[in-house]
Order: sequence, then C-alpha cells, then structure tokens
Amino acid sequence: MTASSASSAASASARCAADETDDSGLLAALLDGMDAALAAFAADGTVTHWNHEAERILGWTTAEAVGRTGLTGWAVRKEDADGIEAALAAAMRSPGRQVHEFALLTKDGHRVLVRTQSSAVRAPGGRVVGVYCAFSEVHTQMDLERSIALSEALFEDASWGVVLIDADLRPAVVNAHAARALGVGRTALLGRPLGELLAQGVEELECALQHVLAEGAPPAAAELWVTLRSAEAEVPRRCWRSGFVRLASPLAEEPVPLGVAWLFQDVTDAKRAEQESSLLRFRAQQLHRAGRAAAECPDPAGAAAVHLDFALAGFADHGLVDLATTPAPAPFGAVAEGDGFDAYDVEGAYGAEGAAGAGGGAGPSSGAGGAAVTGAGAGRRARAGAPRLVRTLVSPAGSPGPSETLAAAGIPAPYVPGHPALQAYERRGSVRTSAGPASPEGWAAARNWPDGTVHGLCVVLCSRGRRLGVATFLRAPARRPFDRADADYAEEVAARIAASLDLAGAAAR
Repeated sequence: MTASSASSAASASARCAADETDDSGLLAALLDGMDAALAAFAADGTVTHWNHEAERILGWTTAEAVGRTGLTGWAVRKEDADGIEAALAAAMRSPGRQVHEFALLTKDGHRVLVRTQSSAVRAPGGRVVGVYCAFSEVHTQMDLERSIALSEALFEDASWGVVLIDADLRPAVVNAHAARALGVGRTALLGRPLGELLAQGVEELECALQHVLAEGAPPAAAELWVTLRSAEAEVPRRCWRSGFVRLASPLAEEPVPLGVAWLFQDVTDAKRAEQESSLLRFRAQQLHRAGRAAAECPDPAGAAAVHLDFALAGFADHGLVDLATTPAPAPFGAVAEGDGFDAYDVEGAYGAEGAAGAGGGAGPSSGAGGAAVTGAGAGRRARAGAPRLVRTLVSPAGSPGPSETLAAAGIPAPYVPGHPALQAYERRGSVRTSAGPASPEGWAAARNWPDGTVHGLCVVLCSRGRRLGVATFLRAPARRPFDRADADYAEEVAARIAASLDLAGAAAR
C-alpha cells in the first residue's frame, strides 16, 4: 500500500467516525426532546436507550438504566415481569406496533401505570436487532383523549354555540349550533370578518376578544346584544350570554395565543321576559306612588297633574291633557238629548270609522292602535262635528319639572281633522302614531306637538261612562315607538287622570 492510499483510507475512517458521532448526537437529541418516554432494548434484553422523559416518570437516570438486562427487579416488580417480558418478545416477532398497559416501578418504590407502544427494531437486512418501547402515564394519555373527545363533542353536538376565533379576530372553527344562530353555513363563516356577520354589537364583541387575547379570560360571562345581518334570521336582534377562553399552544415554552374560544347561548327570550317583568314592577310602583301622592293633593286638578308627572318617568318625554268642551252632565238616571251615544252606546263611540280603528289612522296619523270594535249597527255614524279639545295640563318641554295646569281660556287646540287625539276621542280607545324611520321635517309641528317628537300615543279620558278628553304621551327619537303594553299602561294612567278631572269638574259645579 502506498503512502497516498494509506492517507486516503485514514481520512475515510475519520469521516466515518465523525459521521457516526454526529448521528449518535442527533439521535440522543431527538430522544431527549421527545414528549413521550422511550426505552430501547437489544435482542438479549439489554437496555440501550433511556431518554429524559423516562427518567422523569420513573426516576432512573440514563446512566443507571442503560446497560441493565431487562427491567425485572428495578423498573418492574418480579410479579409483573413475566407478562411484560412476554409482551416485549411478542412485539419483536410481530409487525407493526403493539399497545399495552403496564405497571412499572419508580426508583422510590411506587408503581406507575403506563400505556406503551412497542415495535421491533430491524437492521438494514431486515433482521430483528431489538425492540423500542415508548410509554406515557395512563392518566396523561387519558387526559389527552378526554380533551380531544371534548373538543370534538363541542364542535359537533353541543347545545351552546362554539366559535374558535383566531388572532386576527376571524372565525377559524364553528360548530353547528353557532352556524344556526348566525344564520349561515359552517364553512361560509370561516375567515370572514365579524362585521360581515353582525350589523350591531360587533364593536363590543371585538373589544371582548381583544381583551381576552391580551389579558386572559374574564371572571364571569358577558351578555352581548347583537343584530344579525343574515336575512334568514327570524328575530335579528338577539342577546347572547358569552364566555371567552384564551387558547395557547401547549408545545411552546412561552404561552403564545392561538386565538379565543367563544362560547355563547341565546338568552333572548329570558332577557326579554326579565325586562318585561322589571318594567311591569316599575310601572306598578309608579301607579302606587302616584296614588299615594295624589291622595295628599287638596285640589283634584293638582292630583291629575301628579298622576301625569309620575306616568312620564321612564315612559315618555312629554305629556298633554286636553278636555272636551261638553255640556254639564244630566242628573243621575237621566239622559240628555244627543248625549246617549256618548254615555252608553258603544256604536256611537266608534261610529263608521271605528271598524278600522286598529288598522290605521287617516290624515296625519301614520299608525293607529287600540281596541276598535263594532256593534250590531256599525253603519250608523257618530254625532256630527268633531270634538273641541281644550289644553288643560301640559308638562314642561325641554326641562324637567312638574306639569302645569293652564288657565281655563276655553280656546280649543288647533287639531286638524284626523289628528290622533281626535281619533282617540272618537274611537274611545288609544291611538299610536310614529314619524317612521325618516322623520319628515315639521311632522311634530303639524300635530301641534313639541319639536323633536317622533312617537305619539293618545288615550281617551273616560269617567262615569262619559268621555272627558284625551291624554297624549310623546317620545323623542331616543326612545322606541309605543307598543300595545305601553297603550295598556297609558290607559290605566288615563283612567286615574280622568277620575281626578271629573272630580274637579264636579267640585267646580
């Protein structure tokens, strides 16, 4: 052999030794970086590899484990050794992986139940040279399986809406319940901005998501009112009781937020029932307080003003009371000429227009509500001529304060035919009206109502079977339109005002 040939052979041997060293170092790094514990055995049962996770679970260091023959007496009790050795031997003879559960022994003498996956190690030629055994504690594996099962159940069968929001505040995973609540398909939601799904409430939702990403989950659930953009939603405005959980990667050394799990439940019906119950309690208390305060008033007209003031709290922004100029009532038991319809006849109270009372008003009124009934002779008309309504009580416009009793000048209010107050008087019921979404300029002035009024409710004042006038409640744009429940409350207030004004009129006579 020449000197050059010897030098080349030495260089090749050095490279091979270096490669083997690099491979062994890479293998050791991979084994120690595994999340699962791993032990490898030669064909004669000698331990050849033992990583850090196995050391953590059992307490035996790599130096203490590598080189031992089998596990009997130090990592396995003698009573359990035969079954474990048979399982490892079977794994060497069988293709694929074998899964078993073993009871291993820790260094301090405690038993640990582990779940193992064993497989044969083969040489390049296919000859079995050993077996490796990867294992983890059973409770850890069960926790992982439960987490996976819980995740799958939440996104398939949960009765709550579950939406996984990524760090860009876009839905990444949506369960079936959430898709139905949002009114779109599960795949159609993915990656879309929340503003494309919600018309109102998206700012509050995004603020909550950003807070959770930055500081973690809030201590309690939040109730969010949202309005859906989907045309398929039966009731677009919904209340969702929402909980938020920040998600972080379990593989990262430092918590890196992956997104937010948003869980919500529709509680709209319960919240509306709660709101209606609270409103009924408040109005009942207002009626009680108004009755107690009115009882202390020496003047019945002042008592009527008290009832009006208490009714406005939380109900309307402005109130008016107009009295009809009618002749004095006849003695009890007598019916004056022309007054029979007003006192007793339902048909006279509604007339020909009463048949359409609940359907809508004519003239300036854009909507009418109230109970319009028809009698046996609905075709008969009421007495000719519209009532003359004189302003008697008025709440201050623009500033809070008690209602004022106006001087009895006898000048009627300039209501045009078809005015809601005249309709309420003629129908002996209530009439609701609103300016609509696009409030026309001069809508309130045309009805002789304060500027800024967009919703009105007129209720007839009745006492002792006679119509005395009309009470009007007005709302500004900040409030919603009047509904049937508001009309019921206004009718209760109007009955008390009418009784006080009737008493005032009797006292004056």
